Amino acid sequence: MGYFKHESAYVDENVEIGDGTKIWHFSHIQSGAKIGKNCVLGQNVNVGTNVKIGNFCKIQNNVSVYEGVELEDYVFCGPSMVFTNVIDPRCKYPQVGSKFYLKTLVKEGASIGANATIVCGVIIGKAAFIGAGSVVTKDVPDFALVVGVPGKIVGWVSEAGKRLNFDENNTAYCEKSGVTYKFDGQKVIELSRD
Repeated sequence: MGYFKHESAYVDENVEIGDGTKIWHFSHIQSGAKIGKNCVLGQNVNVGTNVKIGNFCKIQNNVSVYEGVELEDYVFCGPSMVFTNVIDPRCKYPQVGSKFYLKTLVKEGASIGANATIVCGVIIGKAAFIGAGSVVTKDVPDFALVVGVPGKIVGWVSEAGKRLNFDENNTAYCEKSGVTYKFDGQKVIELSRD
């Protein structure tokens, strides 16, 4: 076993966990889950059946990653943020099983702040930043900074999470990541790297 599991955590059968991953107190990894290498799952994290989590992800305390959610590499999930997987839940009309779950994809390097809610069926773009307490109800483009209820784009961030300030040519440079970005009026793309 190339990963660490606290003695209070449960890991079901038929699970793949990469080397260097740490699973902390009272967490539960359900059957069919695939977790990459060098991830950190904090206290009371639940990873649902058949969930796929990439490499180098950090999932803070009290987060449930339900079936239907996929996290690519380097995704950060802040404390007590919430994923959903059914758009219209009703106890009287149960919807249990993958055929009922809307897919949610969180792309590489995205960060989701504490207590944010991600309504199922959306794609959160590469390196996007979802502010604490925000409610995401629609797709988020790459590098977008989203805050509020419902979440709205209020700016753009670099791969390193730094706010991008575009010049008269609609370009911005991030010293931390060494990347130059271009804004075309609707989306941000990476132009070049140092």
